Amino acid sequence: MAAELTKEEAAKADAEVEAAKDEFEDAKEEEEEESSDIFSVSKEELSIIRAELASEFPDDYNYLSDAYILSVASKPYSKDPTKRRPLDYSLSKLKDVLKWRESEGATEMEDLITLGNGSHTAPAAIEQPEKLTKAKAMIVSLNYGSTYWHGFTKDGRPIMWIRTNRKPWYPDVDAECNALISLADAGIKAMPDGITDFVCIADSSYPPPPNPTFMIKTLKALVKGYPDRLNMLMSAPISSIVQFVMNLLLPLMPGRLASKVNLMDSEKMKETLKDLLVGGEQAIPTFFGGPCDHDKFFPEESKCPNRGEGTLKFDYFGMVERLQKAKADFQAQKAS
Repeated sequence: MAAELTKEEAAKADAEVEAAKDEFEDAKEEEEEESSDIFSVSKEELSIIRAELASEFPDDYNYLSDAYILSVASKPYSKDPTKRRPLDYSLSKLKDVLKWRESEGATEMEDLITLGNGSHTAPAAIEQPEKLTKAKAMIVSLNYGSTYWHGFTKDGRPIMWIRTNRKPWYPDVDAECNALISLADAGIKAMPDGITDFVCIADSSYPPPPNPTFMIKTLKALVKGYPDRLNMLMSAPISSIVQFVMNLLLPLMPGRLASKVNLMDSEKMKETLKDLLVGGEQAIPTFFGGPCDHDKFFPEESKCPNRGEGTLKFDYFGMVERLQKAKADFQAQKAS
């Protein structure tokens, strides 16, 4: 059953988003105009950036691929679009990403999944009760199976799928965001050489009532932790709740990010996916009227076995393995 939004819920959401507007002003003010101009970055400059990041973030600097660093450093400078961004300016932007990751504990998310998937009487679990609690909460969010990676676009971008009918009505916001961070990083690690962004496709048939706190925290993560990572967000079908959410969030978004959001009806989605997906029409999932059954890999939680000795039911490690194989297949086909 589709959720209906009461006047009280709508007013509360409006108020929370209005209160959060100032937190996004910096991102909107710093945004450069969209430009197709790309400037060259020398190997020496790339080495300077890498060395600086390694010095300040020794445990996480390799998270940023050369392709992503170059995509940031090669853009035109906002104050003078005829010139390339100064190296210090690009370095500052990259450091901001890694500082955000540090503040959110992004580097430990996969370790938490491993911890939660193991025995809760294991020494690592007993010795780290706070981490175990955090791991268990995140695993509850993963187990909904509402968000996962499956397949690539024809140009090599990994695809994050969102099933809104599986989203909780009353989410643990921190746990949901931690689960998203773990998933986002898994997809980024599986990007083929030269690819720096991903596509997100949402089945929005039965979304839960909007949770403003979760929406705002997710948008912050996208803006501060994953800038220029989203290539496109497609959502179908269009519902009153989806339109309400977009009307709330779009004014907060930098213009370049807002332009990547595409709402459409189910028929248009099906036609778009036919041209977008590796595998074409045969890769369209059943929930969009195609033959590909995602539930074979990502069934509802009640149909999932435990993956280890802990509480993890979502097939996180199988997802990562399949994604890496799809990456290898894509790169092999591209090389042939």
